[in-house]
Amino acid sequence: MSQHGHATLSGRIAIYGGDAHPHAARRLAEEWPDLEWQPAPDPALVPETMPLVELLERADMPEGAMRIDVQLAGGAPIIRVAGGPYSGVIYGVEELVQRIASVGPSGVSVPVVAVERSPKLAYRTFWTWDHSTNWELSQVGHQEIGVFNPYGKPPGGFLQDYKRMVDFCSRHQIAAIVIYGFFRDSHGGVEAAKELTRYARERGVRILPGVAIGAYGGVYWEGDHRYNLATYLRDNPEMAADMERGVGFQLADLSFPLNFPQSDYTRTACPSEPANIQWMADALEWLVETVEPGGVNIEGGDYGVCGCPRCVTRRGEREAASRRDNDAEFWSHADMADNFPKLFEAARSGGDDLWVYCELQWDNLLDPAAHAPLEALPKGGIYQHTFNRAYWERAKDELTAQHVHDLPTQANVIRSQFACQWNGDERTERYAFNAPVFADLAKKSADVGMQGLTVWGEPSPYHVSAELSYLAFGRFGFDPTLSWADFMRGDVAPRLGGEAEAEVFVARMTELDANQVLPVERLRAIRDDALDATRGVTGEAIRRWSWLADRANQRLYMGQ
Repeated sequence: MSQHGHATLSGRIAIYGGDAHPHAARRLAEEWPDLEWQPAPDPALVPETMPLVELLERADMPEGAMRIDVQLAGGAPIIRVAGGPYSGVIYGVEELVQRIASVGPSGVSVPVVAVERSPKLAYRTFWTWDHSTNWELSQVGHQEIGVFNPYGKPPGGFLQDYKRMVDFCSRHQIAAIVIYGFFRDSHGGVEAAKELTRYARERGVRILPGVAIGAYGGVYWEGDHRYNLATYLRDNPEMAADMERGVGFQLADLSFPLNFPQSDYTRTACPSEPANIQWMADALEWLVETVEPGGVNIEGGDYGVCGCPRCVTRRGEREAASRRDNDAEFWSHADMADNFPKLFEAARSGGDDLWVYCELQWDNLLDPAAHAPLEALPKGGIYQHTFNRAYWERAKDELTAQHVHDLPTQANVIRSQFACQWNGDERTERYAFNAPVFADLAKKSADVGMQGLTVWGEPSPYHVSAELSYLAFGRFGFDPTLSWADFMRGDVAPRLGGEAEAEVFVARMTELDANQVLPVERLRAIRDDALDATRGVTGEAIRRWSWLADRANQRLYMGQ
């Protein structure tokens, strides 16, 4: 970034490109409400005495990349915000209003700068289930864990939750949101899905419906629909899978047993039946045509494998069933290798720019034998390797750029199946301060040549632990060279009242996370210190310190 002098914006400001980038223009007006914005159909016709903001998409820039130029050349200031497709202009405007400019009594002060930034990790994605995504807190029906859950919120809750999430992602450089349970009759079905993808697309955020090949409800998770799996199998019972064992598994990193109740949600279809795969392909073509998503997340389901004679023969020597002994694996890479290419092409019928994720399941990135069946997977897919907590501890030391280079799949991303409700003690890490691990994951991903990172994003950023963790995910995912000190100084301190206050807040929050049981005297001290801190700060910092006080107070009430 180069800088020399300042420009001051006040009064009437011309804006070019607002029609093509309505959300970017909206954000300027929201952040600088005292300015009077005048649309400019042609920047050449704007008087030299009138400040001008130009919003320009550049096809030659990577998705999400941004360039901000502020010029003073004799006349009024000119601010050009250029960006790569889908989100770059929006990211540039957010960089401008959040970090570059400042608002004072005489107007908006903008340094004369040239800033250019491009995301190091192209694929920065939240993973969510609809039923346990709780961003709209003023409604009943919140859930915190589970995979086969009914939806218990009012019908409008789906859009209320996810529109809040989209707004946050748009402002903080989080590129995409995976949603399992995307289609349900109970929260608006097709119309709600269409509204969400429209809303997100305008804000530069990709919505990726989550689907599983012959599992997880198919494309239409729940409802009387031709692309709902339970509906399909009721009409075609001969197409059902013959599972090797009962549905269910246990995660070693989670301290309590999981429950997998039998229901329509657990029904599965045989992956060796061509009609089933054609049904899935048809469903994906319908999906991308109907709701125009930003992509699709495809997996094979992770709660069991069909063991019928056709499946055993088809997998052959590529994959031994013994890999699934003793709860080692609950999926088949051979099934993905055989069926994902057809589904990839079906998903890409919606456009070559769609992000099509292929989930390669858990804890096998360092195991070449597990990846042997995957050599025929198509280029253009985004291949997602999931880590549980214990595997991450191993990968931090063992995973190298050579491992990633030698993978049969490109591009590759890491998905964290920890720092969420799927690991830890009875509290889990769902509400923990996960910012340090998100920063480490982003840095490791970049160091070894991974091209993206996926983390869970279900709890509301009302919880300050989640808010700061999500900020870290967006910031370090975009720029893994960022230092922790700079993150604390630039992103955390302004939200908590200052650098010293931020250090205390994080220390207290980390102490609560690290100790499932604390003496009531210590909990009382943390609560009282947090309440005292609310008297020395203003605005949203009051809410954040009050949240910390309440977190300690809940523990105090329980006596631990």
